[in-house]
Amino acid sequence: MRTSNGLRVLVGYDGSPAASTAIEAGSLLLPGAHAIVAHLWTPPYADAGLRRRLWTGSRNLDTFVEAVEREGGREAERLAEVGVKLAVAAGWSAEHLARRTFGGEGVQLAQIADETGADVILVGSRGLHAGRALLGSVSDMVVHYSSRPVIVVPHPLLLEEYSALAQGPALVGWDDSPHAAQAWQRTRELFAGRPAIAATVGPDGVATVVPDTPDAAGAPPAAEPQEHGRHIRARTVAESLGACGRTNGAAVLVVGSRGRSATREILLGSVAKATLHRGHRPVMVVPQS
Repeated sequence: MRTSNGLRVLVGYDGSPAASTAIEAGSLLLPGAHAIVAHLWTPPYADAGLRRRLWTGSRNLDTFVEAVEREGGREAERLAEVGVKLAVAAGWSAEHLARRTFGGEGVQLAQIADETGADVILVGSRGLHAGRALLGSVSDMVVHYSSRPVIVVPHPLLLEEYSALAQGPALVGWDDSPHAAQAWQRTRELFAGRPAIAATVGPDGVATVVPDTPDAAGAPPAAEPQEHGRHIRARTVAESLGACGRTNGAAVLVVGSRGRSATREILLGSVAKATLHRGHRPVMVVPQS
């Protein structure tokens, strides 16, 4: 299904508060899109309480396995349908997809995005721990293996961060590199109608908005010749981009990846990784095609 804006969003949904936050945030970042709400279910297909109810003894093992798979599959469908209801309530059109998996959910989400023609993947992170964002294994893996942009939404969002989602600009990390240019281009395509600004990190570790950033499809003008933070700690660069995002009321931070290895894994680079963990607002990682 294609909507008026043509965007298809693959949502990784597991019924957690983080996943619900991701849907709510995604609907504000990408209004009018169509959501494919995917729930991936893994062995043993049902919770411990349900398995105890189904167990009737070792002599009926085949019947037990069939029942567990049947009930687990129904629970997976139910969870995916709950995600659809949340997406529709948030203003998206939506469909659900429940699929059995044996691990590697992040990789499988990346594969499903290719199968369904999704323009972007949306996932939630696990929340905050020890003062920094803590990515879950699924969100971490899908970012590494996706051939499409991935938006990771932290949970919880502060009021200021939530308030910026509807109309705040997209802030793109800029260093005059090909992957930054790719990130800028995809930002303008996915967030059409939303202001976009580019921020570069100077030798002093401070992120500043590139002057005269065009609010159009063209790339930002070249920044003043400098190191663009290349020899600064990735953590410092990420925190500077986050601070610049706060100052400018950014709805989302955007960073580019370095490309792909022979196994199609995204070579994120230390800055992209650090921004995912320390951005404290939605972060979109754009792979270089």
